[in-house]
Amino acid sequence: MPEIKSFEEVMARFREIEFHEQFDMIVAIANGGVVPAAILNQRLNTDLQLLKINLRDAEQKPRYDNPQLLSPVGFDCKGKTILLVEDRIKTGATVNFAISLLKEANVVKTFAVNGNADYALYNEACFKFPWII
Repeated sequence: MPEIKSFEEVMARFREIEFHEQFDMIVAIANGGVVPAAILNQRLNTDLQLLKINLRDAEQKPRYDNPQLLSPVGFDCKGKTILLVEDRIKTGATVNFAISLLKEANVVKTFAVNGNADYALYNEACFKFPWII
């Protein structure tokens, strides 16, 4: 069974992380990136948008061969500096697909609660997020 980190422990990491850019927009990869993006939005107080992309099921098994865009991109990212938020980055397939959808942005930096990203709270073995029921 995966380790579970406490909400307090994860929130401490959210409070401590330092960003080196000023972001025009936070883009959450839904569904996993929605909670972390909302937490970051409280701190950064900037525009928040969603990209509805799916690759894996609830048990983290691939559902498709490649990430799928579930609804059209409904915002303008041209010339913006974006913080792209995902809960966990394993293979990078979903986040790389999202970056390709944001090609008109000026800068896209990645954020993950767990995984290999420009900004990450953790980069370790999988653990259960405290907000998952």
